[in-house]
Amino acid sequence: MPLDIINVVDLEATCWNKAGKQGLSEIIEIGISEFEISTGNILSTESIYVRPEHSKVSEFCYNLTGIDQRTLDDSGIEYWRALLKLEGRYQSRSRIWASYGEYDVRMVDKQCQREYLKYPFGAKHINVKTLFALKYKLQDEIGMASALKMLNIPLEGRHHSGGDDSKNIAKILREILK
Repeated sequence: MPLDIINVVDLEATCWNKAGKQGLSEIIEIGISEFEISTGNILSTESIYVRPEHSKVSEFCYNLTGIDQRTLDDSGIEYWRALLKLEGRYQSRSRIWASYGEYDVRMVDKQCQREYLKYPFGAKHINVKTLFALKYKLQDEIGMASALKMLNIPLEGRHHSGGDDSKNIAKILREILK
């Protein structure tokens, strides 16, 4: 198992305000940053847009993520193609991967089961949110933006953009590993 690079992943999914739920929550963006352990460098960052099949992007979701339905219709790929890209370009089955919390793990698992697809990641996962709380002896886990603030690291890009958030999470991971 290659241990030199960690795939840091952040997902965005279709969402609604409490009153407006319309369909299944589906992954619409897979943000991924390659974090090189030996140097602490972020080697690459990408947003993979995924076209939802059972729901549409709500106004609430657009305001949160900045992703609109037109972008997904024009630039999004099918979920199974996104998984193939993770496996090919990012060696997702053999690399350790990290996310901020367990949401991403559960969301990928749920969508893979629903669509009868093989889970694209290996068994080794780092929960950066829990690791951060342990390292800094926090009573409770805190959100990504709060962790960045605590570390005096500016939030880069747009919060709730998968690509930007994966990069920000990689920066938190770098600080934890120092």
